Amino acid sequence: MSTLPVGLLIESLVALLLVVTIGYCVVLNKRLKRLRADEEALRATISELITASEIAERAILGLKATAGEADRTLGQRLVDAERLSQELAAHVSRGNTVLERITQITEAARTVQQNAAAPAPVAAAPIAEPAPARPAAMRASDIRSAAMEATARLELFRKRAAEQAA
Repeated sequence: MSTLPVGLLIESLVALLLVVTIGYCVVLNKRLKRLRADEEALRATISELITASEIAERAILGLKATAGEADRTLGQRLVDAERLSQELAAHVSRGNTVLERITQITEAARTVQQNAAAPAPVAAAPIAEPAPARPAAMRASDIRSAAMEATARLELFRKRAAEQAA
């Protein structure tokens, strides 16, 4: 009978170890289920991250294309602005030339007007120029009106030049 209690003790110990192993397996199974659930959530998160990175890459490509287009457009506008600036400088230069000519015409008209008011010296030699088609009084009034008009325009140009300088 001594073998019976030792055998029973061993079997009881094995049964106890089996119960502990089953309990541990149950706990391990619960942990594995949580791990699998977390794995699914992690996969979903990774999938969303991949989608977001693809969208960001497309947005970056779009921004690069937009920046390139803006650079080309800006470059073209700068070239156009430079060309227009040169044209404007040429127009201003020509305007200054015209203004100088008008000043010379005005000065000449004033000189003619002053000379017409003074008595003319008697010419010793005949004049080689053809006779005017209009009377002298009419020519003087034409010259006066042209001089007055030139003076008015000159004042207008000077005012514009002063406004532009300011």
